[in-house]
Amino acid sequence: MNTDLTTGRPEAVLVRFCLPLFGSVLFQQLYNIADSWVAGKFIGENALAAVGNSYEVTLIFIAFAFGCNIGCSVVVSQYFGAKEYAKMKTAVYTAVLSSAAVCAVLMLGGVLFSGALLRLIKTPGNIFADSALYLDIYIWGLPFVFFYNISTGIFSAFGDSKTPFFLLAVSSTSNIAVDILFVAAFHMGVAGVAWATFLCQGISCILAVALMLRRLSAFKAAGTALPFSLPILKKFVIIAVPSILQQSFISVGNIVIQSVINGFGTSVMAGYSAAVKLNNLVITSLTTLGNGISNYTAQNLGAKKEARIKAGFSGGLKLVWSLCLPICALYILGGARLLHFFIDDPTPETMRTGIVFLRILSPFYFIVSAKLVADGILRGAGRMKKFMAATLTDLLLRVSLAAILSRTALESTGIWCAWPIGWTIAAVLSIMFYRFERFSDP
Repeated sequence: MNTDLTTGRPEAVLVRFCLPLFGSVLFQQLYNIADSWVAGKFIGENALAAVGNSYEVTLIFIAFAFGCNIGCSVVVSQYFGAKEYAKMKTAVYTAVLSSAAVCAVLMLGGVLFSGALLRLIKTPGNIFADSALYLDIYIWGLPFVFFYNISTGIFSAFGDSKTPFFLLAVSSTSNIAVDILFVAAFHMGVAGVAWATFLCQGISCILAVALMLRRLSAFKAAGTALPFSLPILKKFVIIAVPSILQQSFISVGNIVIQSVINGFGTSVMAGYSAAVKLNNLVITSLTTLGNGISNYTAQNLGAKKEARIKAGFSGGLKLVWSLCLPICALYILGGARLLHFFIDDPTPETMRTGIVFLRILSPFYFIVSAKLVADGILRGAGRMKKFMAATLTDLLLRVSLAAILSRTALESTGIWCAWPIGWTIAAVLSIMFYRFERFSDP
């Protein structure tokens, strides 16, 4: 159902729009872990390692699909808010065609160089064949990944966060069932895990595209919608490319930080691995809420209701902080119990590492969430240089400080301290950029 985010009390509008996005994150996390869980539970350790290893490469493709999602969503939101439906339809067609071209290039590169990519990340010989098999099947399913993301981006642009939630809920739960069927009943091994993902993504994509086209056809445009527009493509690229770079840089930064952590031994690695899953769940959720605020901002900018953007910042803060409060309390008081879900027989050092990590980071969720709200507004308004400046500041500080502080008396605890420092300085930048920005259609 289309929702006009330019009317109604901003705080209430954001709650209604963003809460289904929060639910979508939970199902997205379920989707992400399903393949690894089934591989480890029903096939074995090597299969688990192969799927996890291939996932590092798929993050490259996901970064591009996510960037196209955000670029399309913000541009379409602006035209939807302005009620310029002919341009809105042209924006959709332009986004679909340009994303298809990007997808084709990535598929070609993946088919030709997947083996080289696996060797580049030093894939062990005993899992190389399974990793390559999983990755090859995943690459052939890339059109489903791209067109699904484009469709859900368009739904979000229309103020509809419930349709993506329902699609993802069905797809995630179905993926687990088909995973188990192909692996446990049909004994297809790693190929079964990959084909299950391919099948469920395909069905979700077809449903999403069909619903999107039906929704789009209901808009009565005063003028003629063009199949492609270079000026609109430029707007799309201005939003999409920085979003792609952001995701790519974060992946590279995490690899560098992981290399620092690896120097402290397997117990620290295990504690970090468990705790960072809990941390990533929070950050991914807050980032998704920030994406929702981007849609809110873009619609109101298109409708020339700049005053509502300022009100949206306050409403967004209340929303994210209401979620941070129980999560922070849970991680500080119940972190040890949560870590046991990921570690069967932890050593004392493993538990200490995970607990210290959560206790250092969780109070600063209030700060990083404020940054993500401000970032969402900057991105929705197309202020991508400022958005990237704050994001890269956070990443560079975390990576460099992790390396520096790990060599002090703090040892591994110094690595965890890098997160709050990076978040705090970057949050100051993002909020300053937001405060001094004049929001009008560029």
